[in-house]
Amino acid sequence: MNKDLIELDGAIGGGQILRSALSLSMITGKPFRIHNIRAKRSRPGLLRQHLTAVAAAAQISSARVEGAQLGSQSLSFAPGAIQGGDYDFAIGTAGSCSLVMQTLLPALLQADQPSRVSISGGTHNPLAPPFEFLERAWLPLLRRMGAQVEIELLRHGFAPAGGGAIALQVAPSVLSPLHLKAPGAVHHQLATAMVADVPGHVAERELAHVGKRMKWPEQALKGIWLDKQICPGNVLLLEIACEQVTEVFSSVGQSSVRAEQVADRAVDQARHWLHSGAAVAEHLADQLLLPLAMAGGGSFSTTHMSEHLSSNIEVIRQFLNVEIVCTQANERALRVELRRR
Repeated sequence: MNKDLIELDGAIGGGQILRSALSLSMITGKPFRIHNIRAKRSRPGLLRQHLTAVAAAAQISSARVEGAQLGSQSLSFAPGAIQGGDYDFAIGTAGSCSLVMQTLLPALLQADQPSRVSISGGTHNPLAPPFEFLERAWLPLLRRMGAQVEIELLRHGFAPAGGGAIALQVAPSVLSPLHLKAPGAVHHQLATAMVADVPGHVAERELAHVGKRMKWPEQALKGIWLDKQICPGNVLLLEIACEQVTEVFSSVGQSSVRAEQVADRAVDQARHWLHSGAAVAEHLADQLLLPLAMAGGGSFSTTHMSEHLSSNIEVIRQFLNVEIVCTQANERALRVELRRR
């Protein structure tokens, strides 16, 4: 047995553990083996989007992989050198393009040359960051850290059909620490309801409910009716741009869920964050952690210790010699600080 092999227990969380491990393995060159992949999920083991992330990571790092089969709960991954270039990855289902992209980006920032990547699948999924979150919330912070990254939405893709695509351009970059104490004053706010081959009143009702609960004016409420050739779907996005950070909250419509309930899910997230005074909300917190660890330092405040944040901390500690300290900033916010040991 390789004494440098990192052993991970996937039962401490979901697919985020595998994706973070793939990213960290590629950037450190350390092999890993993971057991109990998504053990506590209703459908345990590897799904299509996880297999695409594994295959994509293996391709850009010439990795040796064992256990990459649908439903597998164990996987071994031993990376080689990271190679930039042109890549095209197809999930084959409505699995999240965003999550595959986030797996690859940290490694591509350390590649030997620029990269162009296209990923097809789902772009607006119930349990993954939508394209607009990446574009307007996550990537602007990475660019402030020094990342040279551009992203483009080629086609919308909703579950269960998929059919969407995103494109990514990355240049080798060195990341610098970032410190986010508070979001700052609100500069801009916008609610966008997108529908494709769904009755128009759905978007209108979602926006009316957002306007009522958030007390936003009519000019901050925008409906977008997509081409009916796109698979049927609906997503509501709440964008809140502040001095230091922009947050995007989303809720994906489903046939069994009323438009007002779809709106409530996004509004509840937004109000919880605004009420806390924290710099970033739940999802941006766990997705900032790995870039900050790569930079060797940084800090932010967030609303609470989520499962993803906790499991990401555990995985990062296995791969990198970085100290991650979490303290209660106040009764509504948690402070997370990273520094080199």
